[in-house]
Amino acid sequence: MIEIIKSKNEWDSFLDKVNHYDFYHTYDYHELSLKEDEKCILITYIENDTLIGLPFIVRPIPNTKYYDITSVYGYAGPISKNINENFNNLKFLNALNASLKTQNVVSVFSRLNPFIAFQSQMLNGIGHIENIGQIVHIDLEKPLDIQRQNYQRRIKSQINKARRLCNVKKSTSKKDMLEFINIYYENMDRVQARDFYYFKPEYFLKFLESSSLNIDFLIITLKDTNEIIAGALFLKTNDIVQYHLSGCKEAYLEVTPLKLLIDEMRIIATQEGYHHFNLGGGYSSKNDSLLRFKMSFSKQLRDFYVWKHVVNQQLYDDLTSSNKTVQQDYFPQYRSPN
Repeated sequence: MIEIIKSKNEWDSFLDKVNHYDFYHTYDYHELSLKEDEKCILITYIENDTLIGLPFIVRPIPNTKYYDITSVYGYAGPISKNINENFNNLKFLNALNASLKTQNVVSVFSRLNPFIAFQSQMLNGIGHIENIGQIVHIDLEKPLDIQRQNYQRRIKSQINKARRLCNVKKSTSKKDMLEFINIYYENMDRVQARDFYYFKPEYFLKFLESSSLNIDFLIITLKDTNEIIAGALFLKTNDIVQYHLSGCKEAYLEVTPLKLLIDEMRIIATQEGYHHFNLGGGYSSKNDSLLRFKMSFSKQLRDFYVWKHVVNQQLYDDLTSSNKTVQQDYFPQYRSPN
């Protein structure tokens, strides 16, 4: 009942069968997210007409024969067909644990997706699900003027000012992307982001090179000088648009170009028939200034959960005890950074 899918064709075929999935469940996004020595898999479960799929990145645990599996950066978790709130997951639980043990997997971590139904029902009793914050989204099924009415008053005037000073457009230019990468890194330096958020240039460029990834790369230029001052990557799949990465030059923060980028994408996505525009949450899902910035566009919040599962407790404890820098809130603890 459990099958491990590793090829793009089989992965894409499975996605075609499920009820709903997001960009973060695709083979293409997993492939561009891989680091050295990592591989991506889709664990699938079939029981009569019920389907469940769990996408993961598999990481070797250094100096052992064991592995742990984790989700891509973003909103992943299980996808399914013919699952409802009354789903009895006992057979799935047993089959999944048996498969993970056969694969020498010590622990599992996954960020879950607020827009995919019944994820908690599928994972019930398999490790634990933890609420780590909230995300902000805009309901694109409402008319554009109603969406804008939910903006804070100050945001509206700032966006109007930015439109007077700037141009916003879609780009497929490598030159523009390289400029955006530098802007993004400047932002990460300014907020003292963790190393995790410093994606390599290849990560950004693969979005442009791929023929199957559906993205909008928006940039903002000053009307007077044509200088690129901000940009953002938005990911589009089925009825969901995800606000993925963005950056603004520090010298032009007062122009508020990021607010213009969000407003422009909201308009584009609504006109193209999307339903949900996920702005995400705060840094590390905290209730902070970033979350409050996003809430200035919408007061619609959804809880954001992560899934943590220890498959081999004894081995997990042994590995953790050998790490001298264990952080209690980090998972898996044996990978706690120095």
